[in-house]
Amino acid sequence: MSQTKKETYFTQLDGIRFVAVALVLFDHWLAEKNVLPLGHLGVTMFFVLSGFLITRILIESKLKDDKIGRSHWFSVKQFIIRRSIRIFPIYFLAIFALYLFDVPPVRDTILWCLAYATNFYIAIHQHWMGTIDHLWSLAVEEQYYLIFPYLILFLPSKHYLKVLTLMILLSIGLRVFFYLQGSNWVIQYVLMPTCLDCFGLGGLMAYYFTFHKEAIFEKLANTWLVLLSFGVYAFSVYYTLHQQSITHLSHQFGTVVLERFVSALFCFFFIAKAVSGYQSFGKSFLENPAISYFGRISYGIYLYHNFIYNFYHTPQTSIVLRVLHKIQRIMPAVSSNVVFELFYYFIITIVVASLSWFLVEKPINHLKKHFTY
Repeated sequence: MSQTKKETYFTQLDGIRFVAVALVLFDHWLAEKNVLPLGHLGVTMFFVLSGFLITRILIESKLKDDKIGRSHWFSVKQFIIRRSIRIFPIYFLAIFALYLFDVPPVRDTILWCLAYATNFYIAIHQHWMGTIDHLWSLAVEEQYYLIFPYLILFLPSKHYLKVLTLMILLSIGLRVFFYLQGSNWVIQYVLMPTCLDCFGLGGLMAYYFTFHKEAIFEKLANTWLVLLSFGVYAFSVYYTLHQQSITHLSHQFGTVVLERFVSALFCFFFIAKAVSGYQSFGKSFLENPAISYFGRISYGIYLYHNFIYNFYHTPQTSIVLRVLHKIQRIMPAVSSNVVFELFYYFIITIVVASLSWFLVEKPINHLKKHFTY
């Protein structure tokens, strides 16, 4: 690995990607057996991580543009091309396959899917989309990519802190507005502007890493802050679940407005420490070859997992469930064993995501070397 690669690639972030996608898998596959907001936390972790990586790439591109006298439009073009190469191929292949096999509701919502607007569809109709529920978060990220690069590349760097702070405040303010309006909770959950506190916190991490690494970032990348922020998050989840058990209302001010910010704050410190580098058990886990590999293919894992199995929407006639039931008949000991079922779904998802990685994603990703910043 070259010195440049060492300086720009954060090894432990692949492990963070795996943690994020694993939380989503557990949440979606366990369904009603799980009462913890694991999926929410996993998606938030992805958003904060994206905020860090994308902001850092854009800041470095701007600094290079300024240094060599290059137009920032060059960096805009390179960013769009490289993101498109990474994201679009398997997304559109998946949509094409779902359309071809008439998997509901893809044919009825094909234009929303193709336009990366499934989150708008969910917000407008105020209901989820079955097997393709999870595409809303990919839509949020894509919409964020369409706007944010221009803020970083064309604004003076002295304004970055104000912009990122404003993003966080705007996001929380919008969630408060929707809550006071009595809007359906799903609206504030899936819209891109109401997710900006996650991206903004990730952006702050990139800002401090780039401009104030020793003075501020290294102080933020502190194990005690990770533990403290997790404690605050855990308490907020406990308090929310306790209130729900008393009021029987599933979506209160805590869940609608505060949960995302509190979880994003924990993700901020959790990821910052990984950027700096965990030691001992954290290092062993996040840098484990298997965990790192799962992290590298996490985009495919996330994209495909809902098609492998969805508690609410997968028919009993699906080949995945037919094979599972046959195994359970042959091996009664694993019948109704939740751990075995999760392992079974996970293995199938890893196989599918691995095929996608080696046959489609990795070969296409090699094209990115022609579009360096």
